[in-house]
Amino acid sequence: MDMMLEEELIDLMTSCLQNPDSSHISDNHARIIAIGGEIYADGGSDALENFSFVLKNRIVQEIEKDPSPLLSLWHGLADDWPR
Repeated sequence: MDMMLEEELIDLMTSCLQNPDSSHISDNHARIIAIGGEIYADGGSDALENFSFVLKNRIVQEIEKDPSPLLSLWHGLADDWPR
């Protein structure tokens, strides 16, 4: 499941970063938040931290854009996130 969520997040974040004026941005943001909730429910803040590390590294390598603003969509999912 984690690999599927990781790939979906990469696709969503890449789409948002490459097409910031797309009409699908709000839907993509909502799905990014929902997946973050699933990740948190499954593994807590440690899982969010691990996913954010992997996502940031892969997206920066693939499209040379920083997904950090999109990772901030996960703020508020847990009291101890972000660390």
